[in-house]
Amino acid sequence: MRNILLIGAGRFGCHVAEKLEELNVQFMVVDKNEERAQEAAQWATTVQIGDAGNREFLKSLGIRNFDVCIVAIRDDILASLEITALLKELGAKRVVSRTARDTQARLLRRVGADAVVDPEKQMAEWTAVRCASEHMLEYIQLSDDYAVCEVRVPDSWVGRTLADLAIRRKYGMNIIGVREDGGLQIVIDGDYVMKSGQTMLILGHAKDVQTTFRG
Repeated sequence: MRNILLIGAGRFGCHVAEKLEELNVQFMVVDKNEERAQEAAQWATTVQIGDAGNREFLKSLGIRNFDVCIVAIRDDILASLEITALLKELGAKRVVSRTARDTQARLLRRVGADAVVDPEKQMAEWTAVRCASEHMLEYIQLSDDYAVCEVRVPDSWVGRTLADLAIRRKYGMNIIGVREDGGLQIVIDGDYVMKSGQTMLILGHAKDVQTTFRG
């Protein structure tokens, strides 16, 4: 079982903690604010109250024992940078740090962050993409280049087979599943006929996905 260190029990940190608990992952929450730490205690395996910016305190946690260290601090940029750098100095295997702006993201990478997440920016972009399309229900950007989305089958596709639609050739995308009546069919072949009321899981280049289903 993976072991995760979560530093920061603000709103974002608590959401992460709640999901980790749901996934049955073993993790420790650290925050110097006792009230916030106790809030996260309802989900965490263990809780430590202390300043993660203090090298000796951080060292006492046994950083090398964690598979991933998440720095969920948003507003204190200096603390976020210091903790990220300290984690790598103490032998952290993988550090994922939260950011609130592009400049901070670049600095975090320079001091050793293996990955940087900007929840507000990502959610804003995903919300804009979903709202710009009448067909799109869900949208997840996997990287700068690729995305997965769930879209309603366009009326012009109803009654046509996947082979006839030639989605990969025409649009550079792949249908990885079809959802109907609450069920999900993953393996579909070229003879499959698209039906009204279905939704599709599409994998493709982010720009292609966004423009193809905008209308």
